[in-house]
Amino acid sequence: MTQSPNTTQSTFSTDFENKSADSEQLIQLITEGLLEKKGKDIKVLDVRDLTTLTDYFVICHGSSDTQIGALANSAMEKVKENIGENVWQREGLDARRWIILDYVNVVVHIFSEEKREYYGIERMWNDAKITEISDPE
Repeated sequence: MTQSPNTTQSTFSTDFENKSADSEQLIQLITEGLLEKKGKDIKVLDVRDLTTLTDYFVICHGSSDTQIGALANSAMEKVKENIGENVWQREGLDARRWIILDYVNVVVHIFSEEKREYYGIERMWNDAKITEISDPE
């Protein structure tokens, strides 16, 4: 497997001067929640220069509908417990094939593996700066 030239592997950090501390904190908490429930292939896409819809996408997938629901719940709970922020909009919690958690400046996409491959958000936003999130353990 080859990595695109704009792909890095690390826990999330950025040197962008115009970053939002709120976005960075949200991403850190969301990815911690996803890692706790063993989210697979977690990526952060920086789309600030590409769209006005949001600043970042956090993308991962789970191996079952139960895990997909647990990933979403873990991310929402981690954010709520640490900074008291509720998700603004959420979709797909019942079907658990593609869950979207919208925090306005950070949008989380939690897929089944087949839906992730089919919709290909990483391919659609291939000009984004991509950070791969790995478990520090």
